[in-house]
Amino acid sequence: MSLRRLLAIARKEVRQLSHDTRSLLLAFLLPVLLLILFGYAISWDVRDVRTGVLDQDKSAAGRELLDAFRASGYFSFTAVLDGPGEIRPLVDRGTVQAVLVIPPGFAADLGAGRTARVQAIVDGSDANTATIVLGYARGVVASWAVRRAADGAEPPRPPLVAETRVWFNEELESKNMIVPGLVAVIMMIVAAMLTSLTIAREWERGTMEQLAATPVTRLEVVAGKLLPYLAIGLADVAVSTALGVWLFGVPLRGSLLLLAALSLLFLLGALGLGMFISAVTRSQILATQAAMVATFLPAFLLSGFMFAIEAMPRALQLLTYLVPARYFLVVTRGIFLKGVGVGVLHTQALLMLAFAVAGVGLAVASFKKELA
Repeated sequence: MSLRRLLAIARKEVRQLSHDTRSLLLAFLLPVLLLILFGYAISWDVRDVRTGVLDQDKSAAGRELLDAFRASGYFSFTAVLDGPGEIRPLVDRGTVQAVLVIPPGFAADLGAGRTARVQAIVDGSDANTATIVLGYARGVVASWAVRRAADGAEPPRPPLVAETRVWFNEELESKNMIVPGLVAVIMMIVAAMLTSLTIAREWERGTMEQLAATPVTRLEVVAGKLLPYLAIGLADVAVSTALGVWLFGVPLRGSLLLLAALSLLFLLGALGLGMFISAVTRSQILATQAAMVATFLPAFLLSGFMFAIEAMPRALQLLTYLVPARYFLVVTRGIFLKGVGVGVLHTQALLMLAFAVAGVGLAVASFKKELA
């Protein structure tokens, strides 16, 4: 392979790219827009749960418990109910997402050392939110009960206290998990779409005849065309990382050099996949559509970004091993949140290396200089 011919192909691709406004917008503007849009739009945090209150006990203990719910920051009291018959209409209309019911005799049971009951009625039409709200409610009640026992407000309970410690995402902010994952998903989509236009553009513009007349080899053509987009991809990763840290406040605990090196492997595979699609389709419109289908849906749905792979059916779990974004997702979250190194990420590095070899290999094998 001649370095001079390879660089000549790269310069030619840079000149073509500089006159292609659509590709420039796709290369530099789309990753930023997608990161900001998805970073703010996607959130698994549940805050300010619209809550109704039905206090049938009217006691000081009941008011203390309600104050604990209000002080937690998760519940916003929006309705005070006079009777159980008001619960169903409020939930049906979506006025409240949950209702706290303090039954008669709540304070008396506490004072007598008996088990006092409090009821949380939650709208289960959104199962994920309902599960989180119930978890919040249990946590508030448990914390309040421990404080009362410590203050001597009721007889002491058995000395078994669970202390929870959260590592790597101490505030349990969903953005800390979402933004590093978005870097992997967005770069998979953008990288493949960028190079999906390269060879198809040559055929549609009629410049493939000139390229066929040159002595460059297929590998030199593919490598030369990949170089500019590889630089653009690394720049996009750098910008996305900076936005994640400065705009969203995501911690970056690991090595930037390791992130760059593993991003290089991932981008090589994604760019090679896009060029393979371009060589096979020979149409920019068809190549763009094929690249979107081949990258967006798998990266978004099967990488572990939106849904836990362990919760998927067994057949889909096996299919996720063919999704490269799955491995880069582990890399970005591991470097951002955990600060892990090669000792932990070597398996993902090897798999992405295999992806890079396969992507570039497919691109070289599918590219034909012949005009027939």
